[in-house]
Amino acid sequence: MSGSIEWLEPEWPAPGRVRVLSTLRTGGSSSGPYASLNLAAHVGDVARDVATNRRLLRDAARLPAEPLWLTQVHGVRVVENFEGAEPPCADASIVTEPGRVCAVMTADCLPVVLTDRAGSRVGVAHAGWRGLADGVLEATVQALACDPAELHAWFGPAIGQQAFEVGAEVREVFIRRAAAAEAHFVGNDRGRFQADLYGLGRLLLNAAGVGSVHGGGWCTATDRDRFFSFRRDGTTGRMATLAWLA
Repeated sequence: MSGSIEWLEPEWPAPGRVRVLSTLRTGGSSSGPYASLNLAAHVGDVARDVATNRRLLRDAARLPAEPLWLTQVHGVRVVENFEGAEPPCADASIVTEPGRVCAVMTADCLPVVLTDRAGSRVGVAHAGWRGLADGVLEATVQALACDPAELHAWFGPAIGQQAFEVGAEVREVFIRRAAAAEAHFVGNDRGRFQADLYGLGRLLLNAAGVGSVHGGGWCTATDRDRFFSFRRDGTTGRMATLAWLA
């Protein structure tokens, strides 16, 4: 936290040179449904306000560089040590050297940070239910190119199970991938299901060999004061989860 801009930081056993933060919605210059620290340029906010918000975050967090903003498409592509003027179409990025900042933007989807025990690499993935189902976490683990048992993972803020209603077809997608996924869906009185993104993420990471998983427990949809939520508001801003090596 710095000044009026606030963020969450993980409590996990990663080395100190691995820096991670997940922004809250407060402390920025945007107004209306984007109030106030909207960091997304693609949601209809005033471009000048988004640029100001990104500068405020960069200064408050003392980032070593402008974050690598992605064009997120709910896919599984991972980019590594990317350099370029245009945001790549991808839903995860990793870095293996200081001076570059990974970033994903979310407003209900699950942001997942992964790093090795030595602190030699770090990655961030954007995992909504489609990305989880298609394998974005497994793709990020593979791109980190080390023994999955040597990785730590941290979950940033996402929509909680009590607020995330899905149809039977979503539940079936996950059960086809892993029978144990059934435990992370609870039927409701509308004949649909409440899905636990945190539980599904943990299940898939464990299956990929990652046993050290931390964080989670927030609900972006029910905590209006701290988080943007697309499911709650439709037109809204985006938080960012950032990771870099000091």
